[in-house]
Amino acid sequence: MRILWNPWRYEYIKRFNSGEKEIGECLFCRLKSMNDDEALIIYRGVYSFIVLNAYPYNSGHVMIAPYDHLGSLEDLPDEALLEMVKLVKLSMKIIRKAFNPDGFNIGVNIGRVAGAGVPGHVHIHVVPRWVGDTNFMGVIAEVKTLPISLQETYSILRKTLNEIQGA
Repeated sequence: MRILWNPWRYEYIKRFNSGEKEIGECLFCRLKSMNDDEALIIYRGVYSFIVLNAYPYNSGHVMIAPYDHLGSLEDLPDEALLEMVKLVKLSMKIIRKAFNPDGFNIGVNIGRVAGAGVPGHVHIHVVPRWVGDTNFMGVIAEVKTLPISLQETYSILRKTLNEIQGA
């Protein structure tokens, strides 16, 4: 296997050890107190927010996280859980209008063993999918290609949100 160096991921990786315990401040707790443009926050609700994933599976991959630092869906108050589901719907609407995907993967990883990168702070992934978005690069070279920068994706999603809210 060839190595594709991506040292920017080290900042993400070094935040966590191999167990369930988080090292330092939680990613989502840090993001919620930052400026929207710096944190890539697309929308802020009463109980939760939509943020662009800085390490996306596909362009337009967003996450919905509650403001409260809770590890599982069953820990959330009903109002927060309902808002998060509504923000999944809003995310899909924004992404569909902005990028016209053929479908979506939506999921929640609870606990590190389930694949949670931030196991102490539950969040929902919304990943747009296109026919053919899995290609030979991942299979042959084990490399994922993204055709648009994070900043441009963020700008397009924020602009699209403004258009939807203005309609």
